[in-house]
Parts: sequence; structure tokens; C-alpha cells
Amino acid sequence: MAPPFWAFAWPGSQVLARTILDDPSRVRGARVLDFAAGCGLAALAAAAAGAAHVDACDIDPLAAAAMSINAQANGLAVTIHAKDVVGTAPGCWDLILCGDICYEGPMTRHILPWLRVQATQATVWVADPGRAYLPAPDAMQAFACHDVPTSLELEDHTHRRTTLYRLLPA
Repeated sequence: MAPPFWAFAWPGSQVLARTILDDPSRVRGARVLDFAAGCGLAALAAAAAGAAHVDACDIDPLAAAAMSINAQANGLAVTIHAKDVVGTAPGCWDLILCGDICYEGPMTRHILPWLRVQATQATVWVADPGRAYLPAPDAMQAFACHDVPTSLELEDHTHRRTTLYRLLPA
């Protein structure tokens, strides 16, 4: 049986959270979305760092439940959405956080055009450890890179070099 993917702090989410916690000014006062949030690690970091409002979404209702428990346990305000927010008009968020989202072709084809439209009015960060469906290099600008310890239960290595990109607008 496959592990519940929302139950792990994936390399991308770890890099997003670390980047935010190392420099809270990146999110302070911002409206933030943790997209395909899993356990909500990046959302929690944004809320702890002083974001004005934090939304976290995942299509898995168990992930939404885990996010709710994590936010309550940490005393943080996060609005949780157990639905696909792709199609939401631009302008709702100032910063969209995306960790480990390019692991599957159909998902990447579903979300990438929407994220690039969002990037016309928001900053979109994509943290990726080299997943197969990462957008072409001309669609992104790398601005940070970290080695992240990983579990052999999830990855084929004990560390993943994870790059943080700014997605360019469509």
C-alpha cells in the first residue's frame, strides 16, 4: 500500500518553509496560498512568519484534515480548502507556494497554465527536487538551492538537491 503522500514533509515544502522562516519579510503582510499543500508545512511557515492571510489547498480531504490539525496544534490561522482551486481568477494572492507539484504529467499539464496566469499578478514559487515534469528552464528563474535529507520510503536517495524557482508569467 502506498504511503499517504500528505503525511510527509516533501523536499519542496521543506525548502519553501525554510526560505520563509529564514526571511519572514518575504511573506510579512502578504496574502499567501500553499498550493497542493499536503500537510501544510509551507502554509504554517507563512502564517508563523506574519503573512496577512494564508490559504492552503489540497484535493485530498485527508490532507485538509491534517492541515487543520497541524494549524491548530501550532496555534496558527490558516484557511483550508479541500478542493481544486485551479481556475480561480488571478489577484486573490500575492504569493503562491508550490512544493513538489511536477511529479506527474497530467497534473502538471492541469496546473501549470493556471499558475503561469497567476504569475501575472502574484509571485509564484516552485520548489522542486528534479521531478520529471518540471517546466522548461525558460519558464522559471532559480533563486535558491538546498540539499534536503529525505526518506528512502519516499525517494531513491537519502538527500535531494531542491531548487526554488520563481515561475514566470504566461
